[in-house]
Parts: sequence; C-alpha cells; structure tokens
Amino acid sequence: MKNVKYDFEETIKWENNKIIFLDQTLLPVKEKYLEITTHKMLAEAIKKLRIRGAPAIGVSAAYGIALAIFNLQNKNLSKEKLIKEFQGAYTILNSTRPTAVNLSWALNKMKEKFDKIINQYNGNIKSIFIDLLTEAHKIKDEDITIGLKLAKIGNKIIKNNDVILTHCNAGGLATAGMGSALSVLYYANKFGKKIQAYADETRPLLQGARLTTYELKKWGIDVTLICDNMAAHLMRDGIITKVITGADRIASNGDAANKIGTYSVAALAKYHKIPFYIAAPYSTFDMKLKSGKEIPIEMRDKNELIYFKEKRIAPDGIKYYNPAFDVTPGSLITGIITEKGIISKPYSQNIKKLFG
Repeated sequence: MKNVKYDFEETIKWENNKIIFLDQTLLPVKEKYLEITTHKMLAEAIKKLRIRGAPAIGVSAAYGIALAIFNLQNKNLSKEKLIKEFQGAYTILNSTRPTAVNLSWALNKMKEKFDKIINQYNGNIKSIFIDLLTEAHKIKDEDITIGLKLAKIGNKIIKNNDVILTHCNAGGLATAGMGSALSVLYYANKFGKKIQAYADETRPLLQGARLTTYELKKWGIDVTLICDNMAAHLMRDGIITKVITGADRIASNGDAANKIGTYSVAALAKYHKIPFYIAAPYSTFDMKLKSGKEIPIEMRDKNELIYFKEKRIAPDGIKYYNPAFDVTPGSLITGIITEKGIISKPYSQNIKKLFG
C-alpha cells in the first residue's frame, strides 16, 4: 500500500493570490471554477453554498482571512487599524454559516496566529500576510491528512460486499481533499473491497444527487441514487448493510448535527438494526456543548423549498419551514470515526478520553 497513487483532487486552491474552487451550485451539469479575490466575495460564496461542507468552509475561511490582509498591502495602516480590519473580516466570515463549527475553529486558529504576530507589526503588512497565508496552508494540509487518516481508520468497519447508504455530501467537495464519510468508501474501493453505495438525493438542494453521485462516479464506485423517502424500503428489504454520514458539529455527548434528514436515516437504521456511523475530523467536535440541544440550527431561505431551478413547485402565500440541519442523538449512532480512532459508547466518557 505504500506507493499507491491517490487520484483525488485538492478542491480548494490558493493560486496567484486568489482562492479557487468549483462552484458547487452548478454541479454536476457544469464545472466552473470561481476565483475569489476578496473576503466579502468568499462570504457570499459560502452563504450561497457555492462552497459548502464543514471542513471546506473552514479551510476557505482561513484563506479568506489571509486574502483580507493581502488586499491591505498598499495601505499605510496603524496597528490599531490593522487589528480593526482583521476583526471585520473575521466577523463577516464567521457569520456566514452558524451550524458548522469547523468555520469558527479555523477562524480562531487564524486569530491565534494574528494575535501572536501583531505585536511585531512595524508597518509591513506583507509580512503579516505571509505568516497568515502560511497558517492557512497548514490548516488545508492538515485537513487533507485528516481525510486520509479517516479513510484508513474507517476502512476497518467496511466488509467485502457492504452496501453503504450515505446522506448529503461528505466527499472531497466538502473538504480540501478526500472528504470524511466518502473518504472511507474511496479507500475501501481503492484497496480492493467490493462495495456498493446508495446516495439519498438530500432535499431541498439535492447535494446527494448532484455532488455525492458526481464524486463516487468519478472514483469508480458503484453508486445508486434514491429519493430521500426510499431509504426505509431498502433497509426493510435487507439491501443496506451500513450507513455512514458526515457531521457539521458534534456535542460532547455524541449528539451530531448534519444535513437535514440525517436524523430520520439514523432512526430508520436503528429500527432495522443497521449500523449507523458518523465520520468527522476532531475540529467538528464542540466540547463546550453538553448536548445537541445547544447546537445552533441554520434556517435557510424559503425559495429553496418553493422553487426548483427557478420554477415554482408550491403555491404562493403558504408558510414554510426550512432548517438546514437536524441533530442525531448519540444513542442512534453506532460509532464516530475520527482521525484519532473510532469512538464508541458511552460517548460523553469516551469523547473526553480521546480528546482530553
């Protein structure tokens, strides 16, 4: 296994002082790379889901901070004004998606770096920028390394001929490299295990249909698309053998927030005695939260529900409810795959033991 070539692509790039990534809202029909030149452009892209997935948001936001400082190089700023500019960029980026904890985790890493170097500031903004860019590169490289570790560790639970259901997208598009949940499938397939994947479409924005099937097909993995409401039927008929999803925030008791509909899949898996796993990096854990009840849930625009491809699919004047995430109780989760190992129950005890 030592000299194996991994053919996944880095999904977030820093080139010519720009942040470059695929516009995920156009996939799979069109592959268009966006060139982000300001932190405000990045904030808009995150809000509009042009880039999405908790780790990917964190990595891009780290680069967004570096970009904000890069764009100040021609200005003669005092230390106080530079701190104010940094804080402004931090606030704008941190407000884009409230549920994904990786966003604030990455931004806080950048802030820690900034706080360490600002005292040496002598009017040379370029040196501050270079240090921040180096930190952003580290965050990205760490995410890629974590994806590979998740894949190797998660592969331990995969058996030959497993049929794995996943929900939403937790592949390379959601990270800087291999992904989280999908990295496990990638690795198992790469090293000869015969597996099949089923992807829930993931209404209302169809990340499973548009993104997960796009990635699995590229990787040569046997994938079947289903509507969200078909999962129970497949489980009852004994087709699904495992469920693996990602997560956007995990509380200290093991409750995990992920794309809306994950909770339903977990409950169905429990009823049908099918193992349900979460795969997520350590940056997804929020040890300040005692339970999932404290996880903030992002509410999305009504147009995502009542329009599809700019065509109205619901009557005018009705009420709507459009949470982007739900919380799966730890009691429904068989195990949590991390780069440090697979966490089992009791989660409150074992999460603290693993992460300190």
